[in-house]
Amino acid sequence: MASGGVSSPTDKLEHLQFTPREIRAMVECADQAGTFVTAHAYTPKAIRHAINNGARGIEHGNFIDPDTAKLMVEKGVYLTPTLITYAEMASPNWEGYLPIESQTKNTEVLQAGLTALKIAAEAGVKMCYGTDLLGPLGAAQSKEFKLRASVLSPLRVLQSATINPAEMMGCADTLGQIQKGFKADILLLAANPLEDVTILDDPERSILAVMKEGRIYKSRWEGVEEDAEIPVRVKAAL
Repeated sequence: MASGGVSSPTDKLEHLQFTPREIRAMVECADQAGTFVTAHAYTPKAIRHAINNGARGIEHGNFIDPDTAKLMVEKGVYLTPTLITYAEMASPNWEGYLPIESQTKNTEVLQAGLTALKIAAEAGVKMCYGTDLLGPLGAAQSKEFKLRASVLSPLRVLQSATINPAEMMGCADTLGQIQKGFKADILLLAANPLEDVTILDDPERSILAVMKEGRIYKSRWEGVEEDAEIPVRVKAAL
């Protein structure tokens, strides 16, 4: 949490929440553990504060400006927008879900979100596809595709969910593409997402089969048989 949040009613979105030394210490510890730091940040000041002290990624970034987006490109920092989070919390389905202080902040970031997406895209920032939905709101995650498609091309939206996060995670040699030697994590779709990426908003209709590491775990298509089962992690009580 490099800046204030929406769900926390007592801080402001522009507040910075760690000193430079604290962020650098986190980055150092993460590096020693073989991983990296990505930071929750909304404003240009918070974003710069995080990446100038070693963060590899920025979550949200709704108030990003062109100069900050350019800095992200120069430093190779990834952006993970979470637009569906604010849209869903503002929907009638979740009326009263947030206290009034958080509702006000949610409106601010929701209105700024698509503009931020456009600024980042024009600067060439590499974007990833992630989530900030908790509990029952998680079922709305696939609606993010339609939101992004109003600003980005289908190709860029798909790259944000495939090759870009693979690069960010340091797994670009095994994930994110359909190539020989890569892990065969593949969705079989009923239509071409490069023509209409919003088909992924409706997985019940658009996804015909789910393949993980070459095994079919779920199939609605009679031409493809399931040959694997999802492991049961929690056993029912007797």
